[in-house]
Amino acid sequence: MSSPLKLGFGPLSVPEKGVLVVFCDDGLKFGPATKRALSASGDLVVRAAKAERFTGKSGSVLELIVPQGLKVSRLLLIGVGKAADLQPKDIVKFGGIAMGKLPPNAGDATVFAELPGGAMSAARSADLAQGVRLRAYAFDRYKTKRKDDERRASITVSVAVSDVAATRSAFAAREAVADGVDFARDLVNEPANVLYPEEFARRAGNLKKVGVAVQVLNISAMQKLGMNALLGVGQGSARESRVVVMRWNGGRKDEAPVAFIGKGVCFDTGGISIKPAAGMEDMKGDMAGAACVTGLMQALAARKARVNAVGVIGLVENMPDGNAQRPGDIVKSMSGQTIEIINTDAEGRLVLADVLWYAAKQFKPKFMVDLATLTGAIIVALGHEHAGLFSNDDKLAGRLSKAGEDTGELVWRMPLAPEYDKLIDSKFADVKNTGGSRWAGAITAAQFLQRFVADKTPWAHLDIAGTGMESRQTDINRSWGSGWGIRLLDRLVADNYEK
Repeated sequence: MSSPLKLGFGPLSVPEKGVLVVFCDDGLKFGPATKRALSASGDLVVRAAKAERFTGKSGSVLELIVPQGLKVSRLLLIGVGKAADLQPKDIVKFGGIAMGKLPPNAGDATVFAELPGGAMSAARSADLAQGVRLRAYAFDRYKTKRKDDERRASITVSVAVSDVAATRSAFAAREAVADGVDFARDLVNEPANVLYPEEFARRAGNLKKVGVAVQVLNISAMQKLGMNALLGVGQGSARESRVVVMRWNGGRKDEAPVAFIGKGVCFDTGGISIKPAAGMEDMKGDMAGAACVTGLMQALAARKARVNAVGVIGLVENMPDGNAQRPGDIVKSMSGQTIEIINTDAEGRLVLADVLWYAAKQFKPKFMVDLATLTGAIIVALGHEHAGLFSNDDKLAGRLSKAGEDTGELVWRMPLAPEYDKLIDSKFADVKNTGGSRWAGAITAAQFLQRFVADKTPWAHLDIAGTGMESRQTDINRSWGSGWGIRLLDRLVADNYEK
């Protein structure tokens, strides 16, 4: 979506108009430039803080209207708690808080990138600006009438920094990631009558503009490859299925790529095993994994990541017409393994089965990470705070966990074990697509996927049912579709696979 935000950088100086945003610690201490900016207001800030019992606790906000001695119309004080303990993810959060507290008609705002210890570095100032960007997103393209609190006036935010040129340079990569997040949010938020497999593939094709090579596999191509598990899911829909392969070559020519795989069920009725009507409208977001992979590939290319990366997404629509797949059907996957369909609503794993096998065989990657809004069971286990992490490789799992801690996109490792694998053995085929009971549903889904990871490729599965759509509202996200996973995986690549 186009944003009403105009974001820029300027020097640490007192603005002549608009809103001024500054930061203080839990001792109500300010940085030197902030002190100078507030000196004209005398003891107003101290008196207001005392009256409002504002102490600078992390995330707390004190707002002063038409502050004495300042030309700005509004002063916002944001508490950061103990400044010495702050991490980059906290700085991103404070940028989001600042953006969220600006009134719709603010017009102009200046955010001082300074803590009590002094001006933020260029990197931390860029983190602050990224938080502003992420919070500014809104999806309202289909609203023709808006309430007063929904009107989006244009706003110009200047992040005041000690080194403008260095901050602009540091922000370039963070802006690329924010653009990727917003792209993914748009995809998840779109209704299914607008974003169906062919349209999703078309939008992914636009990544050619940033240097991504894009290949789209149609029905005929998938049939030749033997992707019958994926094709079976989409055969009940009037919309044709697609597989999209995206490649970014930023590393050495002979270097194996890193691979990201996305479940892209553009709408999921459950098929013949149809879902209850209540809440089915949310199933437009059952392609959040594919949206993340697409947004990530845009981000890696836009910031010129020094890595070879491939993104493969399986795009289908799961509908219950007379040609739809039935419970009891048996299909032969691209791997040659046969699958008994127990429940047509366990469709995402069928899509991923073929796409995982294809990616491993075609690209021989260093690792594969798949993302899928796969099971309600993972929400029962972890809620909306963590994504479920399953992996056959301890090093990859550890790196994902570290990237999650650093970005705030948290993952929690779940078990894989032969005992769970037995639950998906079939009497009639090599494997069945569910365990047939409520127990360990997220684990048996991951066990199913593991059977389609070829050549002992290091692999991780992220079940993002609780984080990718209908997501928890945070200081940097107010969108139903969160774009979750892009910052996590970008950090994974940047910290471990770029040279």
